[in-house]
Amino acid sequence: MSIEEIAKQMVVKGKGILAADESTGTMEKRLKSVNVECTEKNRLHFRETLFSSGSMKTCISGVILFDETLRQTSSSGASIPELIKKSGSIPGIKVDKGAKLLAGSDKEKVTEGLDGLRERMEEYYKLGARFAKWRAVYSISSKHPSEQCIKSNAHALARYAALVQEAKMVPIVEPEVLMDGDHTIDKCYDVTSRVLAECYKELAIHNVNLKGTVLKPNMILPGADCKQRATTEEIAKKTLECLKKNMPTEVPGVAFLSGGQSEVEATKNLNAINKINDTSFHFTFSYGRALQQSALKTWAKSMKDTNKIQKVFDHRAKMNGASTEAKWNEKLEQSFAA
Repeated sequence: MSIEEIAKQMVVKGKGILAADESTGTMEKRLKSVNVECTEKNRLHFRETLFSSGSMKTCISGVILFDETLRQTSSSGASIPELIKKSGSIPGIKVDKGAKLLAGSDKEKVTEGLDGLRERMEEYYKLGARFAKWRAVYSISSKHPSEQCIKSNAHALARYAALVQEAKMVPIVEPEVLMDGDHTIDKCYDVTSRVLAECYKELAIHNVNLKGTVLKPNMILPGADCKQRATTEEIAKKTLECLKKNMPTEVPGVAFLSGGQSEVEATKNLNAINKINDTSFHFTFSYGRALQQSALKTWAKSMKDTNKIQKVFDHRAKMNGASTEAKWNEKLEQSFAA
């Protein structure tokens, strides 16, 4: 399958991407929050429970894995990538080494991990991965993000994307403008526009084939501490406007990150965006916590009750699948409730 075909499959209507690529450190925080020890066995057990659920076949187009998980073997004896492929989903891999302080900046961050990436991509391909993910982060304040931060991260994202395509894999380009702060929805729109414009400028310089990419952006939201809240309709309208203005038409689609939204908020906002989508772009999801949080809490209480855990996960996957086709509503949310 070509990278263009894989990219289309990743954003197909009715399905979305499960972001299960939490680093060991992040996973430790998640497991600690539900009073479970962060061992390799527990990390694998939780993820395998999700990867073998029924909704993997119907609602999940791809799964982003952490390096450790890509190399693990499931309880059935199949490798984790094989388990994912059996459900008709595509295995992917997080390849960045995290956001580090950007030298010469005012506490802003740049994502690292380009050193040795070409060799790692070759290995990941052999292990079964067919797409990759790299996340850049931008904070908003009275003086952030700086031009330095925007340009440095766009350059790194473009170099990463070129290396991933060289390895015959699809790069997910993830420039995340963080929700932290008291900024307005209009400020988020302006910053996200600047970030996306610079990203696509760099992707063009690096000869990245946009038809073989997927964009993973934030939705246009007010800051978490902003007193002026926004309606679902306003979020959808501004998000669509921002993407139409800044995203080249060659990109097959968008897999939104949830970025601190609650499970239902992330579903509801995606549904609203698809309701007014008048473009050729497919809008889907690439959620971590917004797909897993309720399942994680259920798993922590009833680790051996696989059916119960999978029922909770399947519910969220179905709700998000419906939102990619603008078919989600409150009644549907309640009717499937676990």
